[in-house]
Amino acid sequence: MNLVLSDNAQHWIFAPITLTRPVGELRMGLFTLAERWILLMEHNTPVQFQTENPFIQEHFNYTPDQSDLVINAAVVPNAKLVREVLGLSDNQELIYSDIWVARKGSGKKKILANETPVAILNQRWDLYLKNEQVIKSDFDWYCLNQQTQKLAESNTVIGDKNLIFLEAGAQIEACILNTTNGPIYIGKNAEIMEGSMIRGPFALGEGATVKMGAKIYGGTSIGPYCKVGGEISNSIFLAYSNKGHDGFIGNAYIGTWCNLGADTNCSNLKNNYGFVKTYDFESQTMVQTDITFMGLFMGDHSKCSINTMFNTASVVGVSANVFSDGFPPKYVPSFAWGENEKFKFDLAIEVAESMMKRRGLNMSESEIEILKRIYNWEK
Repeated sequence: MNLVLSDNAQHWIFAPITLTRPVGELRMGLFTLAERWILLMEHNTPVQFQTENPFIQEHFNYTPDQSDLVINAAVVPNAKLVREVLGLSDNQELIYSDIWVARKGSGKKKILANETPVAILNQRWDLYLKNEQVIKSDFDWYCLNQQTQKLAESNTVIGDKNLIFLEAGAQIEACILNTTNGPIYIGKNAEIMEGSMIRGPFALGEGATVKMGAKIYGGTSIGPYCKVGGEISNSIFLAYSNKGHDGFIGNAYIGTWCNLGADTNCSNLKNNYGFVKTYDFESQTMVQTDITFMGLFMGDHSKCSINTMFNTASVVGVSANVFSDGFPPKYVPSFAWGENEKFKFDLAIEVAESMMKRRGLNMSESEIEILKRIYNWEK
């Protein structure tokens, strides 16, 4: 049986993060959406992805088969829901509140789910708005059945110490850890440096680093090999991105290989406390939302200079270089160079490869091809 995560034609909804990846590779809680399904299903073969994204579609080469178990990638499961999915017979489709969760074969026979999903993602801001509940759910089924590493006595714990989980090689010294509102998960070989203050729910990925004296609020997930500091609230970093210095990021989602210059700040609330407008990739216009708190969405490989000030609900595309005398525009297109120019493609690839080589990685030909397609799309 092949496990297939489907974008369900929602790749534009989660852009700019999904310009370079399928919906199933988005991160929430302790894992990506795909990793969670694989772990809960104890699935031993790689997951496949079905996407209509024109930039990445051919790089996944998915060929449908009647034996496939196709999952709606925007549904975040728990163990009970996964058992219902695994119980599907041929040509059955599992439905929750008019939303399909999974199907096997044609899906002609509809089955109503008994279990409520942890979250259903309808908009890109759901990623941070629902992250707190996803961290709690992940911690309950993943951490409570495993043995944590010992927490150093130099740390101060407020709340339940049992809600702190350290993977092998994790390091924390002289920090304040507050689990009153939720758990704290520290991944393999990750480090929280001295003087940091962490409020749960919080997840720190493998090999990631929290710099000295950081202030991190709940509902935050920092992905593998990221480096973060300063003040962060209710935000998600995918992987290999840096916010190493002071500055505030809140209600935000940052892609991979991004770098936020020292003292970068993003507003996450309008001065009049009203609902925000933000850029929509499907309509390619600014749209009104019913959301009050919204910070920054930044696509892969984008960078911003020191002292950058992002407006509320700002959106930055892929591989943009953001610098400005004042506030940058609320929408910065992919491959922007400052406010009025375009990043030369060869130079953009050179910068991206330089950053990746610092972590011992190289950019693949398929990654370059995806970036080239985005470059040619956003003229």
